[in-house]
Amino acid sequence: MKINIQKREPDKNGLRPIRLVYYYGSKTSEDGSRTQKRSYEPLNLFLYNKPKNSVEREHNKTTLQKAEAIRAKRLLEMESAKHGLDDRTKLNASFFDYFDQITASKASGSRSNYSIWVSAGIHLHRYHRHAELTFEQIDKYFLEGFRHYLQHEAITKSDTGLSRNTACSYFNKIRAALNQAQRDRIIRDNPVEQVKSIKAERTQRTYLTLDEVKALAKAECRYDVLRRAFLFSCTTGLRWSDIHKLVWGEIELFAQGHYRIIFSQKKLKNSGTGLQYLDLPDSAVRLLNLENRGKPTERVFKGLRYDSYNNVALVQWAMRAGITKHVTFHAGRHTFAVNQLARGLDIYSLSRLLGHSELRTTEIYADILETRRTEAMRTFPDIFDESSD
Repeated sequence: MKINIQKREPDKNGLRPIRLVYYYGSKTSEDGSRTQKRSYEPLNLFLYNKPKNSVEREHNKTTLQKAEAIRAKRLLEMESAKHGLDDRTKLNASFFDYFDQITASKASGSRSNYSIWVSAGIHLHRYHRHAELTFEQIDKYFLEGFRHYLQHEAITKSDTGLSRNTACSYFNKIRAALNQAQRDRIIRDNPVEQVKSIKAERTQRTYLTLDEVKALAKAECRYDVLRRAFLFSCTTGLRWSDIHKLVWGEIELFAQGHYRIIFSQKKLKNSGTGLQYLDLPDSAVRLLNLENRGKPTERVFKGLRYDSYNNVALVQWAMRAGITKHVTFHAGRHTFAVNQLARGLDIYSLSRLLGHSELRTTEIYADILETRRTEAMRTFPDIFDESSD
């Protein structure tokens, strides 16, 4: 819509009234002609049609400035009203629907991550106890209440309370959804910034030693594709989701006898730096079965599934190798990280290899090597030892 200043025809005293004209576009009449849709606002201001002296000329100048100031004010008011209407519409939108949309987008990725999104949504419904939840209803006090519910009231299917890490994961999904809503300009002020998060506990991460990995390589596994995929994770650090979707077109021969992967890791992709080049060690190349290489769009580990049968097969395989640890597929990624640090790889390089968007995520693995830290302190050079001169 436009707003113009209109100088009307002079009256019998030679004065020209001024008004604002609001243009709302045009409409088509029954005969097919188009007419402008407009309205008017008198300003109770006038101009001398033919100023005769400096006083009248100064009056005209000042009056036009006043009219322009009013026009600018009206434009600002209308723009503010428009944004206010837009903001009100967005704030009245359903957060449940928005959260469900984000959750659905996670279905093609890691099943464990998708499951956490689904469970977080279930607990959000249980806490709110109403069929609808709008963005406007989510404020600091709502989030603090939800945090308290997760830590002290929420229960699992087995009628036990949530662990701190589970509560942390659920709360972080709500946090992630609100952060996305702010990026999508649905909300301007993010209430989650005013609420403390639930601090996660450090958990014991299962990993295998190199000797245990070698024992697995020699042991029999019910599913060959599971065997190759898990050992591939141990030698590359890739997540199950990245291994599952790996296609032959992403396997590149870049030097004689040397291969690498060109792909986008899920977590880094969201931060804008997802394109990765991963050099493959010889043991990882052997697990690819290059002699059976398929079309560029075909999956490398065809038939790999994430289900109870494969989970049981993985545990049984570990037992045949003489491993008593509770081994999950993600233990392969932990195995790669810990053994690379033990070999002397710096934490930043490991972070890049693992595809972490934040270095603090990688630092968790460094805590596992407590014995190396102790040894480093005990073997610190003696500054008073003169024999080293």
